[in-house]
Amino acid sequence: MVGPATLVLIALGLAMDALAVAIAVSIMLRTISGRQVFRLAFHFGLFQFLMPIAGWLAGRSIERFIAGWDHWIAFGLLVLVGLKAIREALTRRENDAPPVDPTRGLTLIVLSIATSIDALAVGLSFAVLHVHIWYASLLIGCVAGAVTTIGMLIGSRLGRRFGQRVEIVGGLVLIAIGIKILVQHLTDGGAGPS
Repeated sequence: MVGPATLVLIALGLAMDALAVAIAVSIMLRTISGRQVFRLAFHFGLFQFLMPIAGWLAGRSIERFIAGWDHWIAFGLLVLVGLKAIREALTRRENDAPPVDPTRGLTLIVLSIATSIDALAVGLSFAVLHVHIWYASLLIGCVAGAVTTIGMLIGSRLGRRFGQRVEIVGGLVLIAIGIKILVQHLTDGGAGPS
């Protein structure tokens, strides 16, 4: 049986990638609006809510397949977005606004998926442990949304203060998160979510 305290710790653990990505995204934006914060927090929270449900519904029948590929998918998505962010920071003049808002469109969906793939694996384990999925997923989604909001506020301050150099760091952070996910899964033998 997974108790409430354990669920909170799981939710916080799952939200750490969302926190780091939110910081990186808001660093790139420098100045953020309430709409941007809402969009990123809502989507990260929504995907963190939906992925455990999807994993739980899939059950054990596809667990081996997902465990074998989830880390590669997250790695690829985060590296692509990180490289794009670095390229844009290097080609943009210091005072120019970012050409693409990462809290909109395809980039938002890609980041939402990349930061919530581990939640899919957690949902698979919840099916095995007979965890009440709706309560657990709601908690995971709410924590992810709150942590994303905090990350956006922190990153925006860093972006305004340190400018283009910290944008490059933001892109490198996204790549580092992808590498961390990949290395962790490969060294654990794909044993479970990070």
